Amino acid sequence: MSSVAIIGDIDTVSGFRLGGVKQAEVVNTSEEAIAAFDKFLDDEISIIIITQLMANEIRDHINRKIGSSVLPMIIEIPDKDGSSEGSSDQINDLIKRVIGVEMVK
Repeated sequence: MSSVAIIGDIDTVSGFRLGGVKQAEVVNTSEEAIAAFDKFLDDEISIIIITQLMANEIRDHINRKIGSSVLPMIIEIPDKDGSSEGSSDQINDLIKRVIGVEMVK
């Protein structure tokens, strides 16, 4: 079953809940983000949307847990304060995970 979940600050999560996303976790610390991420992995969520700020804080954990798996698809979005510095190129990462080839810019 295909499903979507969101991990982020209260404003971002509230917006997605209003848009119909039922699986949602408001997090304020990296420990809370890791717990929410692991819960969604256990629930076999297909798409996990996470704010860039939280994703950057738990990047090593995300990489260890999903490795080169195609699912769940991790989508990083800016939080209410906008894009963060050092965010990764999601499309290139996804292509590399799906076909195993890194795209050159």
